[in-house]
Amino acid sequence: MDPKEKEKIKNEIEKLRKEIEYHNYRYYVLDSPVIPDSEYDKLFRRLVELEKKYPEFYDPNSPTQRVGAPPLEKFEKVTHSIPMLSLSNAFGENDLIEFDERVKRFLDLPFNIDIEYTVEPKIDGLAVELVYENNVFVRGSTRGDGYVGEDVTLNLKTIKSIPLYLPENSGFSLLEVRGEVYLDKKQFLKINEEREKKGLPLFANQRNCAAGSVRQLDSKETAKRNLKCFVYGVGRYEGRKIHSQWELLEILKELRFKVNPLAKKVKNIKEAISYCKELDSIRDSLPYEIDGAVVKVNDFELQQKLGAVGRSPRWAIAYKFEEEVVITKLNDVIFQVGRTGIITPVAILEPVQIKGVTVKKATLHNFEDVKYKDIKIGDYVYVKRAGDVIPEIVGPVKEKRTGEEKDILPPEKCPVCGAPVIKEEGEVAIRCSNNLTCRAQIVRSIQHFVSKNCMDIEGFGDRIVEMFVEKGLIKNICDIYTLKKEQIIPLEGFAEKSAENLINSIEKSKNNTLWRLINGLGIRHVGEQLAKQLAKHFKHMDNLMSASKEDIIKAIYKENAKTKKKSTIIADSIYNFFQSEINIKIINRLKELGLNFEEYELVEKKESKISGKTFVFTGALNNFTREEAKNIVEKLGGKVSNSVSKKTNFVVVGKDPGSKYEKAKKLGVTIINEEEFMKLIS
Repeated sequence: MDPKEKEKIKNEIEKLRKEIEYHNYRYYVLDSPVIPDSEYDKLFRRLVELEKKYPEFYDPNSPTQRVGAPPLEKFEKVTHSIPMLSLSNAFGENDLIEFDERVKRFLDLPFNIDIEYTVEPKIDGLAVELVYENNVFVRGSTRGDGYVGEDVTLNLKTIKSIPLYLPENSGFSLLEVRGEVYLDKKQFLKINEEREKKGLPLFANQRNCAAGSVRQLDSKETAKRNLKCFVYGVGRYEGRKIHSQWELLEILKELRFKVNPLAKKVKNIKEAISYCKELDSIRDSLPYEIDGAVVKVNDFELQQKLGAVGRSPRWAIAYKFEEEVVITKLNDVIFQVGRTGIITPVAILEPVQIKGVTVKKATLHNFEDVKYKDIKIGDYVYVKRAGDVIPEIVGPVKEKRTGEEKDILPPEKCPVCGAPVIKEEGEVAIRCSNNLTCRAQIVRSIQHFVSKNCMDIEGFGDRIVEMFVEKGLIKNICDIYTLKKEQIIPLEGFAEKSAENLINSIEKSKNNTLWRLINGLGIRHVGEQLAKQLAKHFKHMDNLMSASKEDIIKAIYKENAKTKKKSTIIADSIYNFFQSEINIKIINRLKELGLNFEEYELVEKKESKISGKTFVFTGALNNFTREEAKNIVEKLGGKVSNSVSKKTNFVVVGKDPGSKYEKAKKLGVTIINEEEFMKLIS
């Protein structure tokens, strides 16, 4: 390409990135967009198009990269340069007056002098730190224990109210911003409604939901939660001087961060108390949850003099709002079975009003929680709406007990299918042991069975599984192999050709290697790698089904492992799975239907060019699926990894490569394209 043309493209890409980030700021921070959605979409599509066409201009902080990074294996630890301290609590007006007196006493000031404070709503979310170097967002981490948190950069990039770049004239070469990631009330309700439909445990409050969302290893999952972030503080910074908390908030607004508009500067503690009460009075009308207000000494110089005591600053305090708690009777307990088999106790209450909402049920979370709180059927109980949304039982009113109350005991059998209940060592939850035919779990078990890393039945997506189960065509995984084309053609989204393609894919899957079938059965603790290990060791499904616990431990335990305990827990899970009469019946039926029960021996090419080499794939390949490429490498004696390291021999780059490509360049790992990869394996 002509250098002038290349420079022109580069400039257009940079301009588009800045323009899109500006519109993100207008929409997600100011709630004041200046262009219609269609115009924004047009700009975004143009940037995606140019970045695909010219990968040499890749930038991990482009607006297009907010979502799309591959899942992490774990979170790395991050040490905060300045500790993120926790706040002491104030539970009433007197506590705030005492706080003001302590501040003056420590500063050796007379009690009749006024100290300027800021009052900010206390958001019920997850504290994070955002680090910017030379105006670029380089790292985001959780608070952790205040000293060490977890690196959640990729997940925080999905939050559109967090800027990826600061304005060029920010004046800071380094800026560590502290804030709170949260969910608004409507989004929280939506997430819990979706989880309830899927049979998953509900989040008790916004804080738990926000924390769980930020700690997803797959940033695509985080992006689905539509998180937001208010910022309120600063750690280390280099460049401009900041003299007060109020000045900091103004600077953060100027730098396009989302600062809570309800923050207020007050002249003294009397005004602070008055504003705390005002915030308490309007909290129910806010679109997000607040559980108090934070009162801070405004002057940074005074903050520095005050310092900290233990893990709490002397210059700030959290004023906690009172929660509305009511008393009602717990009439009964029912058991709900989620799609993962977890059995949750749910309290049936005498209907009661809490903040204008009639509450009839409340989650009891798990049986350990029931035991800890000492809750019984027939008790009068204290109930609150956790986060003003989810009804939660705080505890029993013991003085109202008559002696006729009954203990809440976990069921011995699944309330849906009657299969035995299991509770594994180290787990709080109890589960239904029948994941193959239990009605509550059937959709999930089939979706897992047909998925890419299991039987890999092309065209059998999650929506198709749901429809087939709903129509009564599939009641368990065996029914997949009795489907007829004539049954499928009348269904929505199908015609003769698409129905025929699905039947062919199903038939083809019968010849899969054994490890895919083992993985597809959904045995707890068994994933792809362990399924391969079991298949390689036992060679045939019949051998695995009849294996003793000791045989299974030998197959999975490595002498250099840190502990044998984990292997024993996994072996128990595998052994118990094959003791279930229901599971044995299903597997024997699969054998009758013609599924392969033997592990194919992989013939390794001793003279292969890639024997012993480690490959990493990034971007879309034209001639292979990722799974096909992986199988080829393994057949030729190579290995495939999900992450790039100095031990990686080749990084194969397809269309739209991700962050692995950049890391490979930094580490000096050999980078090849698909054509070069095909030459290597030929």
